[in-house]
Amino acid sequence: MSEVREYLYKILVVGDLGTGKTSIIRRYVHNIFSSNYKSTIGVDFALKVIQWSPEIIVRLQLWDIAGQERFGNMTRVYYKEALGAFVVYDVTRPQTFEGVTKWKHDIDSKVTLPEAWGGGNIPVVLLANKSDLIHEGHGQQVNAEDMDRFCAEQGFLNWFETSAKEDTNIDEAARHLMTAVLKIEEEHGSDLAQDEAERIRLDQLNKQSEAGSGGCC
Repeated sequence: MSEVREYLYKILVVGDLGTGKTSIIRRYVHNIFSSNYKSTIGVDFALKVIQWSPEIIVRLQLWDIAGQERFGNMTRVYYKEALGAFVVYDVTRPQTFEGVTKWKHDIDSKVTLPEAWGGGNIPVVLLANKSDLIHEGHGQQVNAEDMDRFCAEQGFLNWFETSAKEDTNIDEAARHLMTAVLKIEEEHGSDLAQDEAERIRLDQLNKQSEAGSGGCC
């Protein structure tokens, strides 16, 4: 019987105020929706455990970062050790799309993959949220070709049109991001584990050395 592997991944969920970040997380984690969520202050957390395959369990730690935190000094602390991210905008409010590139640049400048994973930018997926409102006649339909081009230019892994209200494409977007992170894990994870084992071994050797260095003078 093969050994079950468990991975814990910290995932950021960022975007301008009122784009539906909390609604997306609660739909994904708890499968509930409410139109009365209060604005997140600072940062909030949610955990989702996924049986990815018979051999792999993924624990997703989702960090819901308030829109008004954009580019503040604290974001560097919030982003630390993240391995992936969603950037969210509201399809009915074009001004929230203007913030997308700034959020992406902020992530790229403040967090990178572990050195054992080759470093570089963490994978980021763009969510065009509140698509249900377009069906109700608000805002314009998202142009897929333009979005494909934009994501390629800005370094996004991909984009999805989502609705927390109608539960549209949220699972699919999360699976897409997790597939990318797991691929990096499978390619470099053994290196990371080896580095950690080496660090623990060196710590133990250092402690033994300190314990035996009393001298006789």
